[in-house]
Amino acid sequence: MCSITPNSHKKFAAFSKKILYLSPCFKAAVCTRQSMLEHIILKRSKMSILLDYVKNQLNPVAKHPNFKAGDTVTVSYKIKEGDKERIQQFTGVVIQRKNERSTASFTVRKISNGVGVERIFPLASPFIESINVNKVGIVRRAKLFYLRELTGKAARIREKVQVAETAE
Repeated sequence: MCSITPNSHKKFAAFSKKILYLSPCFKAAVCTRQSMLEHIILKRSKMSILLDYVKNQLNPVAKHPNFKAGDTVTVSYKIKEGDKERIQQFTGVVIQRKNERSTASFTVRKISNGVGVERIFPLASPFIESINVNKVGIVRRAKLFYLRELTGKAARIREKVQVAETAE
C-alpha cells in the first residue's frame, strides 16, 4: 500500500501543474491538487490489490532441484497431442534463469542435428514433470548468451567434479 507523507502534495505540485496545463479534459475531472493526489493514491492502491490477487492465483513453484546457468539438465515435459499425453525429455545447458517465485523461468539450449535449439520453461508450469541435474557447470556469468556463437568443443562448459562418499 502507498503511504502519504506530509510533503507528498509538494512533490506532485509541478507534476499536477503540467497535467492540468496540458490536458483540459483532466482539469475538469480533477479540480485541485489535493483531489489529484487522492486520485493517484487511489489508483495505486487498486493496482496493488490487483497485483496481490494475481500473485495469489498463480501456481506455486513445485519442488525442483537447485540449478543455475551452466548446469546441464534434463526437463521432462508433458505434451498433449489430441487425446493422448506423453512426456518428452529435453536435455541441454541452462543459459539463463529469470525472475523469482511464481514467475520464474529458465532457458535451456541444446544442439540438435547441428542446429541450436533453445526452449524457455516456466518453473511454475504444471506441464513440467521433473527436472534432473546431470552436470554442474563452472561458469562466471549468470547469462550465457555467448554460447550461441560457439560451436563444437569451444561450446563446452567445465564440469564441477563431485566426490561421492564411500561407505566403509
